Amino acid sequence: MARIYPERPLVGVGGVVFNGGKVLIVKRGSEPSYGRWSIPGGLVNLGETAAEACAREVAEETGIIVKVGEVVDVCDYIERDDDGRVRFHYVIIDFLAEPVGGSLRAGSDALDAKFVDVEELMNYDFTRTTRKVFAKLGWLKE
Repeated sequence: MARIYPERPLVGVGGVVFNGGKVLIVKRGSEPSYGRWSIPGGLVNLGETAAEACAREVAEETGIIVKVGEVVDVCDYIERDDDGRVRFHYVIIDFLAEPVGGSLRAGSDALDAKFVDVEELMNYDFTRTTRKVFAKLGWLKE
């Protein structure tokens, strides 16, 4: 299914990877929101659970292996073009996740990946959905 102008919503996942006062963030290397910071994540593959997809996507984007925990948020990302047609539509399930291994690096679909102190989050240009999750956790204002 096409990601741009899809026939129906696509299911995405994200991993809020928190460790020692720091959270893992990535700089997006593709649309939507190219060049903005977000939590690592991507689409669920056919036959894969949302939690399995979260672990896979975090590892692919950052090199960090995680143990996936509870759902922290479910949100919609809908972007329309100038004619009102739906250009992107994702239903995103964000999980809390704990790092258990791996080595930090930016994957092929991320421009950068790093752990950042929660107190420094206000210095980054985050996607709307990431801001919402971090606000829910009390780390940012929405």
